[in-house]
Amino acid sequence: MKDRVLKRAVKMGYENIKKNQIEYMKRFWESADVEIEGDAKLQQGIRFNMFHILQSTGKDSKTNIGAKGLTGEGYEGHYFWDTEMYIIPMFIYTKPEVARKLLEYRYNTLDKARERARQMSHEKGALFPWRTINGEECSAYFPASTAQYHINADIAYAIKKYYEATLDEEFLIKYGAEILFETARIFEDLGHYVEGKGFCIDGVTGPDEYTAIVNNNAYTNLMAKDHLSFAAYVAEYIKKNFNDEYQRIKGKIELDEEEIVRWKKAADNMYIPYDEKLKIHPQDDSFLSKKIWDFENTPKENYPLLLHYHPLVIYRHQVCKQADWVLALYLHSDKFTKEQKIRDFEYYEKVTTHDSSLSPCIFSIVACDIGYIDKAYDYFMRTARMDLDDHHGNTKDGIHAANMAGSWLGIVAGFGGFRAFGDEILFSPRIPQNWNRYSFKINYRQRLIKVDVNKEKVTLQLIKGSLIKVKLYDEEVQLEDKIERNLAN
Repeated sequence: MKDRVLKRAVKMGYENIKKNQIEYMKRFWESADVEIEGDAKLQQGIRFNMFHILQSTGKDSKTNIGAKGLTGEGYEGHYFWDTEMYIIPMFIYTKPEVARKLLEYRYNTLDKARERARQMSHEKGALFPWRTINGEECSAYFPASTAQYHINADIAYAIKKYYEATLDEEFLIKYGAEILFETARIFEDLGHYVEGKGFCIDGVTGPDEYTAIVNNNAYTNLMAKDHLSFAAYVAEYIKKNFNDEYQRIKGKIELDEEEIVRWKKAADNMYIPYDEKLKIHPQDDSFLSKKIWDFENTPKENYPLLLHYHPLVIYRHQVCKQADWVLALYLHSDKFTKEQKIRDFEYYEKVTTHDSSLSPCIFSIVACDIGYIDKAYDYFMRTARMDLDDHHGNTKDGIHAANMAGSWLGIVAGFGGFRAFGDEILFSPRIPQNWNRYSFKINYRQRLIKVDVNKEKVTLQLIKGSLIKVKLYDEEVQLEDKIERNLAN
């Protein structure tokens, strides 16, 4: 393989390779560029991040993107949930064909996921590995890896968002449905009904790796609810519209239609923890009963905690390594009131260390959503130049790929207020005081929309494609060419 690539490069010659690279990057920036006026270093940081994500991502359905991209040996080049939660969203709305290839990679490792499910005593279904290259589980510490069953729901969420943004039925039928059905089986098998609560999921770890093997991790349960519901919807949709394909899939995985009924029932009865006294969502059944970590007397040099304290010490406390329930507030922002988001955000902000580079961008997005723009900006600034300025002191081990994609999310979903829920796409832009203007582009259902925001106005422009309905703040508009509205306070 290496020899073939080298021979091809020699045959093409430097000038042709250079020309191809320039043309490729030109096409990418035309559909994906983010512009920021008022902070040249930040502009440099965003483009640097997007370039690294683009060059580091596999585009052949057989490779993915390592946590350190192509720049270092940290995490041994393994692939994580980072792809589905941070990197695929960027590609869905900039280069959807790349998002598809990353999802096809999961399909191409589905047999390995089935094997892993059997190792974990599941008679049916597929359980994707926490860290992998070829589809086999490569993590040795199960409390912070295999216990993170939410990876199945994360992959399902990415499939859902890709399909909603592209309406790519070929992908859904050929690849997506089988992944959805096999992974949904795991949650149905994993959970059980508890009187007075509903469908509960025990003995799992959520995104927060400072809290392990708990009952009813709220993030996991909410994501599983969405997963089971979408899997049932897809089964019914394909059966109605592409019955021959449905029968093929059904026969291949020996799907019993009673399973689909059980998925819907589990989704409808999923238990989501809620504390009536504090009016917040506990991270899990036991989180609020633990002693809060002594942040005041923890020396700065003792962060990240995992390098200075035994995991069992950390697990006994109320302390979060990263966004967990706060991530759910972003991914499912339409399911919660602003008041609820504020209460949850303020509680978890006090107990989160952000020892993971995946965390600040999510807190920035949710801070924007609840109107805490200055706080959102502070969190965002931790992400945009994390590797250029070596904020974590470990860029020598490689860049932080998920954080890089997270900086794109911070602008688009955070300050831009972009959300997509099926047929509805929304923009609720805000602008930080330090910026004069910013713009970004969204690719949605064969339309390319440019969003341009300055201190006074928001402009939406349809660059490519036919008329589309969008929501700007609370106003539904028909976008056929260009519209302009005052920037909300």
